[in-house]
Amino acid sequence: MKKILGIGNALVDILLNIDNDEILSQNDLDKGGMVMIDADRKREIHERIKNMQQSCATGGSTSNTIHGLSRLGAPAGYIGKVGPDTMGQFFRDEMKRFNVTPHLIQSTEDTGIATTFISADAERTFATYLGAAATMTPDELDPEIIAQYDCIHVEGYLIFNHDLILRVCQIAKEKGLQISMDMASYNIIEANYDFVKILLTNYVDIIFANEEEAKAFTGKEGVDALNVLSEYCPIAIVKIGKDGSLIKMNGEITTIEPVDAVRRDTTGAGDIYASGFLYGLLNGYSAQKAGDLASFLSAKMIEYIGAKLPDEIWDEVQKTFFE
Repeated sequence: MKKILGIGNALVDILLNIDNDEILSQNDLDKGGMVMIDADRKREIHERIKNMQQSCATGGSTSNTIHGLSRLGAPAGYIGKVGPDTMGQFFRDEMKRFNVTPHLIQSTEDTGIATTFISADAERTFATYLGAAATMTPDELDPEIIAQYDCIHVEGYLIFNHDLILRVCQIAKEKGLQISMDMASYNIIEANYDFVKILLTNYVDIIFANEEEAKAFTGKEGVDALNVLSEYCPIAIVKIGKDGSLIKMNGEITTIEPVDAVRRDTTGAGDIYASGFLYGLLNGYSAQKAGDLASFLSAKMIEYIGAKLPDEIWDEVQKTFFE
């Protein structure tokens, strides 16, 4: 089976369910938003939430996608940067526990933490401390590690670091890898439009975008946005929320119907969609079959808190798609 590598911001997710918005106000956080914080503000927030029930999991968009690919059975590895602390060791141990090969770079900074407040209406509010993740540099990349894989999935949030993501793509192309990228956020696309255009024109083979991200880049919606993206990338995917998703592959458009689900938390839904589609692609599935797997996984994800599916759902996936 083909091997897939991910590269992104290695974060530990700290998840908290909140009954009201009081804790958001106390921490000067706008509901539904994502704010980048420094080490001092991270400590302040964590002091305020220390007595609240919380859970931890490996995080970062691409880390979530690679986790899903490994649970599906794909040989997978991950490049990220962590600190010399308990969170960094936790990240490494969790990678190994789920059969992901960790190619982790060591930093003197604390490991990045994404503190996620999940409201009763399933809205998510993030306070993200990148820490070690933000210190990854192009000269820390090992081309021989990248060469061991057939495909690399690149986190869109790395677009902030132009030199790093450009070097990743250059090495991947030199080594003959397919390059997959998730656009990650519409505001990132708007702020880096010209650079994103360079990446899509010269490097990216598979592009994932939601409606907002696709519109930010193309100025269009739905099928029109999909068609524009496909002019840059051989495989383009636009996720349209409750209406499913659209895939253009080999010049043909495939509509993927949504799977009914009870919406509890949307954390990781787009990430695991990418897991399902990339697994199908690596195994020669049609766009329809790969998209159906991706849609099923993302529907299941929004029924659970956090960005990891429980074991019983992976058992259901096995019975539904592989037996």
